[in-house]
Amino acid sequence: MRVDVVTLFPDMIDAPLSESIVGRARNEGLLELGFSNPRDFAADRHGTVDDRPYGGGTGMVMMAEPVYRAIGKVKRKGTYVVLLTPKGVRFDQGLAVKLSAKKHLVLVCGHYEGIDERVSSSADLELSIGDYVLTGGEPAAVAVIDAVTRLLPGVLRKKDAAVNETFTDGLLEAPHYTRPGVWRGKKVPGVLLSGDHARIAAWRRRSAESLTGKRRPDLKKPPRAAGRKGF
Repeated sequence: MRVDVVTLFPDMIDAPLSESIVGRARNEGLLELGFSNPRDFAADRHGTVDDRPYGGGTGMVMMAEPVYRAIGKVKRKGTYVVLLTPKGVRFDQGLAVKLSAKKHLVLVCGHYEGIDERVSSSADLELSIGDYVLTGGEPAAVAVIDAVTRLLPGVLRKKDAAVNETFTDGLLEAPHYTRPGVWRGKKVPGVLLSGDHARIAAWRRRSAESLTGKRRPDLKKPPRAAGRKGF
């Protein structure tokens, strides 16, 4: 897979995605990561990419043309463009799976007070990673790329590593334990020491259902629509 990110601050994305599993995926050629900076397409020699908002208000707004041209630089046939914005559909594991099937993603990061609304028509999907405000789309891009990359074939060493985990089947994952069997007076559940795989699987399922019901009952609600233009 190739992912290109439209951003004013590529180092905010490149550095954290150069380590651990995603870094290894890049080194092995399973993920190609590139950047397109709107400042390279500014109309003046100062590299101006923002201006005051029409109608007044605080902050500055990223201008449409530099962002549009930065998208155009990396867009090709079959590209799927994702605009990262608090107004977008909320990102979840289901969307991560769908995005992992794309050959080429372009993630567009806003900054300041956001991007001129007219750029949104260039996106196939508007995406949010949660109900809070960040300084820009770069941290969101890191989260999306990380979640998508680990689903790519060959990235995780164990074939079922991305299957039996949190949010699979709309459930939180069952609790995990490791050695020692007793830690500060707290014991590992006996069933996990039984060697009976059927009993262990049943226990994990019950635990996952119970934990989800207590902490995230919303996960059992019908899923939201995939996005403005869908997949």
